[in-house]
Amino acid sequence: MNINRNIIDSLQYPIKDWIKIILLGIILIIPIVNFIGLGYYLRIIKSTLAGLDELPDFERVGELFIDGIKLLIVCIIYAIVPLIFYALSFAFAGSATVPSSTTTSSVFSFSYLPTLTGISLVFFIIATIFAIIISIFAYMGIANMVYYGSEIGAALRYREILDRIASIGWGNYILWWIVLMLIITVAGFIIGIVGGILLFFVLGFLVFLLGYSYLVIFQTRSVALTFVSSREY
Repeated sequence: MNINRNIIDSLQYPIKDWIKIILLGIILIIPIVNFIGLGYYLRIIKSTLAGLDELPDFERVGELFIDGIKLLIVCIIYAIVPLIFYALSFAFAGSATVPSSTTTSSVFSFSYLPTLTGISLVFFIIATIFAIIISIFAYMGIANMVYYGSEIGAALRYREILDRIASIGWGNYILWWIVLMLIITVAGFIIGIVGGILLFFVLGFLVFLLGYSYLVIFQTRSVALTFVSSREY
């Protein structure tokens, strides 16, 4: 797998149709309707696996909606273990008294915030490690799900997913994952800052809508191209 080619293609892919970027952004912010946006995530992967280089249409909305529900189910399954450990972390967390000034007097009021110490910190670290590992596997799992016609079980065929990653090369795959995470994190932070500043001029809404929609499409295309690079075993 050529990581540079993968990233460059994925960065250019969304801007081939700005109308669909805007439409996806609008769909993703509407409750319930946003399942269609999740389904579009799978459709982009499907389109890429078919060798197409254009953004797919939003046709067959019912299919997109169902696929969106399937994707949510898979994500929940993958997230169960980290969520359990995060819950345990906060369940065993202590509390710290934090002073906060009031607007009516110079007297300080006090609030209690959870603090991670001892066993709670251990649970938090375990949860974070699991979250990272699962994130690494989840991308290929979701792509494998699309490969088998949106079959939920295919996203959980760990042996098959491991074989596909091995065919790409663990070094290449991990490096790709790190690069992808860095781009998403940095770009997401910039979009958040710029959007927050421009929110006073209403333009911030457009920055959020276009920026995060672009990131979703970029990420999906990169995942699909990575899956395509895994040879049959």
